[in-house]
Order: sequence, then C-alpha cells, then structure tokens
Amino acid sequence: MTIEEIIGFVDGLDGVLTFRPAPGDGSPEISWGDTFFYYAPDGVMPTATQPFATIVTKDYPGDEASRLDRTDAFRVNISAGREAFLRWTGHAPREPAPAEVDPGASDTVIAHPVYGGLGWLAVVNPGPRTESATRELLRTAHRLARSRYERRAESKA
Repeated sequence: MTIEEIIGFVDGLDGVLTFRPAPGDGSPEISWGDTFFYYAPDGVMPTATQPFATIVTKDYPGDEASRLDRTDAFRVNISAGREAFLRWTGHAPREPAPAEVDPGASDTVIAHPVYGGLGWLAVVNPGPRTESATRELLRTAHRLARSRYERRAESKA
C-alpha cells in the first residue's frame, strides 16, 4: 500500500477530515508531510479530539524505534480500540508484550512503539500481508471515532 492509497481509502469513509500539515498553515514543521485523520462530518478541525489514525513519514523525537529515516519508510498509526489491540498483539494495552517485536519491521501489525500503552496499533510500510488488516483496522478506528463524536453530540443536546 502506498501513502496515497491509504489516504484515498480513509477519505472514502464518511465524515473524515484529512489534515496534511504544510508550510504556512500554522502547523509545526516536524509534522509537514504527515497525515492526520479525524472524524469531523462538519468539516471543521476538532480542537479537543485526537485523530483516529495518522501516517508519519519520519522519526519524531522519542519515537525513533520504527526507523522511519529509511528511504520510503512510513508508518500508519491506528486507534482501533482495545479488542483489536488484544487480537493483534496478544496482550492488553499497558501490559507487557509476550515477545519482543521489532518496531521497524515492515508489513507487520504491532503495538505502536510509543502509544501502544494507550491501545494504538501501527504498521510500517503496509504490504501484501497487512493490506486487508490495515483497511479493517482503519474502518474500526473510524467507526469508534464516529461513535465518540455522536456520544458527545448527544450529550450537548
């Protein structure tokens, strides 16, 4: 899967706001070139909500384990919920992993190297082994984000 294929897939889900930071938009320079997906059916960037998925194209300070400094390396980060996390990692968030996992391994669903404790999953360079799983996880993360949005909207009404 390419970055553009992933963006096209997520953009096809209802109510998605895709944010691609770039020079001049007020975003921090380190985020330029990355992509953030929010459930925002009104098209307005949420201020109090985290994205449900991201694509990062470089190492961030404190998040170098995936070795995204390699040519053409990128990582899809997905907040697909506790059930999906358990199914893919074999352990609950905040619990130790049953086995050592290489956070830079391509085409493998893993606990996010930094945010795994919060239940985030990650895939470096999704390929043939993880393409359908990545799509499934992105759909799940989108559904969960939509549910949170709807609950907040109901509580305001």
